Amino acid sequence: MATYHIRRCGRLSGEISVHAAKNAVLPLMCAGLLTQEPLTIEHVPQLTDVHTLADILEDCGCTLRQEEGAVTLWADEPRSPSGGDLLSRMRASVLVMGPLLARTGYARVGLPGGCAIGQRPIDLHLRGMEALGAQVQLTPGSVTLQGRLRGGNVYLDFPSVGATENIILAATLAEGVTRIENAAKEPEVTDLCDCLNAMGAHIAGAGTGAIIIQGGTELHGCTYTPIPDRIEAGTLLCAAAMTEGSVLLRGVRPEHMQAVLFKLRETGVALRETPAGLRISGRASQPVQVRTLAYPGFPTDMQAPMMALALCLRGTSIFMETVFENRFMHAREMARLGAGIRIEDRIALVTGGRVLSGTDVTSTDLRGGASLMLAGLAAEGTTVLHDPCGHITRGYADLPGMLRSLGADITVHE
Repeated sequence: MATYHIRRCGRLSGEISVHAAKNAVLPLMCAGLLTQEPLTIEHVPQLTDVHTLADILEDCGCTLRQEEGAVTLWADEPRSPSGGDLLSRMRASVLVMGPLLARTGYARVGLPGGCAIGQRPIDLHLRGMEALGAQVQLTPGSVTLQGRLRGGNVYLDFPSVGATENIILAATLAEGVTRIENAAKEPEVTDLCDCLNAMGAHIAGAGTGAIIIQGGTELHGCTYTPIPDRIEAGTLLCAAAMTEGSVLLRGVRPEHMQAVLFKLRETGVALRETPAGLRISGRASQPVQVRTLAYPGFPTDMQAPMMALALCLRGTSIFMETVFENRFMHAREMARLGAGIRIEDRIALVTGGRVLSGTDVTSTDLRGGASLMLAGLAAEGTTVLHDPCGHITRGYADLPGMLRSLGADITVHE
């Protein structure tokens, strides 16, 4: 879909504002299926995933209006989507399941797609719906759920963000009390709960491992501003650290990204919270050890950008990926630039400090594509990054433009 020409750059410097979080906006949009009244989400970033979900929600009977960066949506008569191809493009499409089931007693959805970074089955979603009284029938390529939902106790074998959000969305309209144990604690989950409470829901425990939903209340519309994107912020911080830059990030929430900030400080850079935003400066020089974990641990979405930074750190950095089993695909593309990376099962050993040389590389997934763009900033000559599937624009609102505003030399060829 796009090809990026990236040239080695000097220090990145300047100021930039962080967009609203993609992973917060998508479930908030699905919450629009829960009410007939308008739900307005402000500062929505221009992302492929946002556009795709908007199409899916319209297929589900939602009316959408987009103006001045805000999206307003409501659903007078929600229905199951008919376009299976749209659902197969993105993982978050499965989040229409809970609202449709709660609102109509029936949901038939195609199995979701997204980046090929692991199996990511939806069995936790389905078990949660069954605990609320739904009958589940799996067919090749789709799943059908039906039944009147009632509150129940749900235990998640893994604190899945998507499953937690889907169950919360369903439980808001289910009769009685639902308790989710081992729930995901991510800020995006808390953001969804805050929005639903603003719509009239009764949810307690967001941000903890036990979330309690008092269901059965009819929801109304509201206007809501989502949290800033901690992954976009982390990616920009890694880019600045790679170039010994001095960058001020505006609108960031440091409390949402403490694990990333801790690891960045380990490399030797200085991070300072100011009234204007988060300032990064100094030289990154020390290798790191990173183990991805559910929040508040180090996020798997930041593993690839941090690996790009590790290419510039003399010594051996160690990455252990515990969330997804196939999330080192970008490493082989980095090796084409001259990176020294050895993969052993779910561990990557990165020998930093080698001279990188620009060549043709291909985006493997959303965060892997972003990491290759960062690696190109440190490579001699020109790196040509091919992104035939449009991975990068799924989750970053003009990443090349943001980096260019800080001094990077990147051109885009559609």
